[in-house]
Amino acid sequence: MKKKGKKTIDLLRRFESRNVTFVKPDGSWPIVWERAKGMHVWDDAGREYLDFTAAFAVAATGHANPRIVAAGQRQMEKLLHAMGDVHPHALKAELACELSRITFERLARRTGKTIFCNSGFEAVEAALKTAHLATGRARIIAFEDAYHGLGYGALNATWRSEFRSPFRRQIGQFASFVPFPRARADLARLEQRLATALRKHKVGAILVEPVQGRGGTNIPPAGFLKLLRNVCNRHGALLICDEVYTGFGRTGRWLASEHFGVVPDILCLGKALTGGFPLSACVGSASVMDRAWPESTGEAIHTSTFLGHPVGCAMALASLKELESRNLPKRSAEMGRLFLDELKRLARRIGRARCHARGLGLMIGLELFHDDGAPAADIALVVTRRLLDDGFILLPEGAPANILSFTPPLTVGKSHITKLIRALGRALEEAYA
Repeated sequence: MKKKGKKTIDLLRRFESRNVTFVKPDGSWPIVWERAKGMHVWDDAGREYLDFTAAFAVAATGHANPRIVAAGQRQMEKLLHAMGDVHPHALKAELACELSRITFERLARRTGKTIFCNSGFEAVEAALKTAHLATGRARIIAFEDAYHGLGYGALNATWRSEFRSPFRRQIGQFASFVPFPRARADLARLEQRLATALRKHKVGAILVEPVQGRGGTNIPPAGFLKLLRNVCNRHGALLICDEVYTGFGRTGRWLASEHFGVVPDILCLGKALTGGFPLSACVGSASVMDRAWPESTGEAIHTSTFLGHPVGCAMALASLKELESRNLPKRSAEMGRLFLDELKRLARRIGRARCHARGLGLMIGLELFHDDGAPAADIALVVTRRLLDDGFILLPEGAPANILSFTPPLTVGKSHITKLIRALGRALEEAYA
């Protein structure tokens, strides 16, 4: 690690909670980001990388997209902060209107209504509150391998025990978990498990990621969301789709739920919404939102200081315009097919038993195994670090961390993919040697 980067890491180790940033003793991890543009990131030593994470899928239109940056700068000069739920600003209304247009108006010819939040887990918690108020029922059904964030409400629905266990005595534990299906044959068993959970509890909502992200790029079979929609309809529960990760073109459609022909009652949106400013949204159909939330009498029962921040709203409007004018969801589908085909060819070369590639749009995973079939988390980690040395940023996902995740900006080019595939092939061959 260069001297400048070492100083940054030393300061973090002294003054940041030690549970936040992982630091490898030899200084090879992490790198310290200095700037980013498009597909590229530069560290504070001036070294250039190709970012195949889009910084947790945030930079969908590319890092520091000039039109989004300019929108944020103009807004900062004009109005840096407003008063959330008290005295509004115009852009908050405009963005709520746009979110209605691209969600419920486009999908179901219904109006959508929004609660603005700051981060993805807050959008999930707003959705959980909405379901509770609308149905009068506290319980929800969530899925194994799900990740909905780490706030105390969302934590109830996040599967991995290392996140929940330290706080078990303080959280409500109002979720029942059922398996996330991987194949059509899993649907019958899932239906049975859902029936059992619904007999045991009065359930107000089913919360689901249409494609699981941190759980390992898990793509369900075609009938999955329709099954959930039908179950919710029969039992008077709401269907909440957490599209914080999958929304805004990531999977080749504006929303991942579109692949499955289902309109949820509530959508959770974030990450790519602004391209880099903390802003998220819980968007529900107007009928559900109006049933849940009373008319304001001057004291909102769900709000925050930075609700609908003017800079975030300006950047979100610019981001949505950029996604739409450049048809980036369609590009995501096209480049995703190319990327996945290349990964599948590489997997055949490494060995079918060792590698399995799957994906939807530019949300792609490469699952690694040892020759005995055990998850190869050690190899995934070695490859991730080797590729960082080679100038590529990516992350392992899934509970065993044996799945290499690829979520590049939707502007990724064929040449970027070709470079990555070559470097990945070399790293895998060495790791499996």
